[in-house]
Amino acid sequence: MKLTKDYLQKYFKPQYYFNRDLSWLEFNRRVLEEALNPNLPLLEKVKFISIFFSNLDEFYMIRVSGLKEQIRAKVFETSIDGLTPIEQLHQIENTLRPMLQQIYLYWNNYIIPELKKNKIYICKLDELSKEEREGLNNYFIKEIYPILTPLAFDPGRPFPYISNLSLSLAILIKKPTGEKHFARVKVPSILPRLLRVDKLIKHDSRNNNGKIKFVWIGELIKSNLNMLFPGLEVLEAYLFRITRNTDLEIQEDEADDLLELIEENIRQRKFGSVVRLEVEKQMPDYMIDTLIENLEITRDDLHIIDGPLGLSDVMLLYDLALPHLKDKPFYPVTPPIFDEDENIFSLISNKDILIIHPYESFTPVVDFIKEASRDPDVLAIKQTLYRVGQNSPIVKYLIEAAERKKQVAVLVELKARFDEENNIYWARELEKAGVHVVYGLVGLKTHAKMTLVVRREAEGVKRYVHLSTGNYNIDTAKVYTDIGLFTTDEEICADVSEIFNYLTGYSEQKEYRKLSVAPINKRQTFLELIEREIKNVKTYGKGHLIFKLNSLVDPVLIASLYEASRQGVKIDLIVRGICCLIPQVPGLSENIRVISIVGRFLEHSRIYYFYNNGNEEIYLSSADLMQRNLDRRVEITFPIKDPEHKAFLKEHILDTCLKDNVKARILLPTGKYVFNHPVYNESLVDHQEYMMQLVNNNYKKSLASKINNK
Repeated sequence: MKLTKDYLQKYFKPQYYFNRDLSWLEFNRRVLEEALNPNLPLLEKVKFISIFFSNLDEFYMIRVSGLKEQIRAKVFETSIDGLTPIEQLHQIENTLRPMLQQIYLYWNNYIIPELKKNKIYICKLDELSKEEREGLNNYFIKEIYPILTPLAFDPGRPFPYISNLSLSLAILIKKPTGEKHFARVKVPSILPRLLRVDKLIKHDSRNNNGKIKFVWIGELIKSNLNMLFPGLEVLEAYLFRITRNTDLEIQEDEADDLLELIEENIRQRKFGSVVRLEVEKQMPDYMIDTLIENLEITRDDLHIIDGPLGLSDVMLLYDLALPHLKDKPFYPVTPPIFDEDENIFSLISNKDILIIHPYESFTPVVDFIKEASRDPDVLAIKQTLYRVGQNSPIVKYLIEAAERKKQVAVLVELKARFDEENNIYWARELEKAGVHVVYGLVGLKTHAKMTLVVRREAEGVKRYVHLSTGNYNIDTAKVYTDIGLFTTDEEICADVSEIFNYLTGYSEQKEYRKLSVAPINKRQTFLELIEREIKNVKTYGKGHLIFKLNSLVDPVLIASLYEASRQGVKIDLIVRGICCLIPQVPGLSENIRVISIVGRFLEHSRIYYFYNNGNEEIYLSSADLMQRNLDRRVEITFPIKDPEHKAFLKEHILDTCLKDNVKARILLPTGKYVFNHPVYNESLVDHQEYMMQLVNNNYKKSLASKINNK
């Protein structure tokens, strides 16, 4: 029996798959559940509310817009779960609307009162003192009024352009003649949505008794609209917000210059079709109808909101210096090995080094590039950059290396969604410094996370490699769980060199020594490893797979897991987000258990464990098991060879994830998730809390040992 696509075709039945987008909504429901968690500090709840809405914005900009494009193009094909685009949209809305109702009820009836109990007030203007109102009006006149542009809508002036995710006021005004007209005022996005009163007016804060007061900027603008329409009567004004399609197709094969093409796509993204309209509950029907008609949408695209629009902006509250309303702060520790009085290349030469982020600091990764840029024996640095962040020290050191006349080649992925502008900026900065910049391969995103340093040493030229499951981004490294490996393994280094040649030059290479590479051989490699587990369970009576990843979508790999389950292989899946596999179905997946963990850190690492009849193998990867990762991206999967590292990953990450009974949810065959509550007398296990304590304890032991040795 070979796990070929033809053999696995028997599993391609709609009843065997969850819908991808509905599964994503269940992930966002788990984010919502964190906001509802009674044991979470107040501002942590606010943070998860913000994340819920930020996730939802992106979902509409990409996934919902894609379904609407299919409907416009009269695509009636069903997805693998058997739903047409129209059916998917209906189910999305039917699933989402009760969630929105729940979260706004929670915001209005719980969060706002709890904020007040803690002296944080989101006030209506009439709740402020006369002095505060006057101070805010002065602020409006000086700081807000000059920015605003009222836009009229009448036979001589077309309906104004509304930008994506912008907040606007729909206004009805009346002229002295009695004529009524529609106007729009955009709430400026360069100013904070929530204005902190005591910071904006000259006011003795001691009079507030420690109260922190905010007002919504939209309410302040609304109360001063008469200044924008002098001589006219403002009859009504209501807030609304739109979401546009931002997932515009990039025809790379028709482009002479990918950089120019991406820049043009960023400009065009602003004019994508409208896919969602959010309005205040109080907005009258005639005004809603005006918006719907001119935005060229239908009532199906309308969300009537009983509360503030765009609650992703409440993350601003999380920045308040109120530690008693947040989780106890956690500070990553530097792995003890980097405290040695040796340079980083000597340390990596001695043994492979594994770093577990965000529990362990990202600083050694930055230092690796820094040392490489300044070491006179380093000849070349090659690196892939996918999401690098705003103020990247890594880019700074790459530029420094080029200025020191080292060979520096960097693949900057311009197609990293929503990071395109940032990546274009860094690509140009790198090019100015003389770095060889490559923008990626036609038709493929480069999602692999690799750094190669070539160094001249006494024995000859030596290569050093850093591979990772996550991005070279100092900000996300503080909140994403990822794993990085430093190694001088000759076969891995040779593979990485050849992958860089594939990315920067021409290569038809199909096989690698130790790495599997998408889209070349990753899918086939995984099918063979799963097939080996099936053979082992038949021969030796035991097979076990543990996959930890963000998303499980690919039908072929899901089918192979179904086959493995039917053959008796035990399968544990730790899937943070989308899971299209249906677990615990008799005769199909009764040996498959799926859990999801949503906690203070974003679970982002991909770990693939194969029992292999006791000769355990563990692979780390930049790739999830999705069609895009396997077929349309350059991805790497690399083995962990050091026995201590393998034991650590199995015991402290995979096993504690599976034991988690605080933050873990279990996926049911219905598609719903339930908390993995502890049974009677069972100890509580919170995987992320466990990891924080573990690295802190290990660091303290190492420190104590060094002190004693001295």
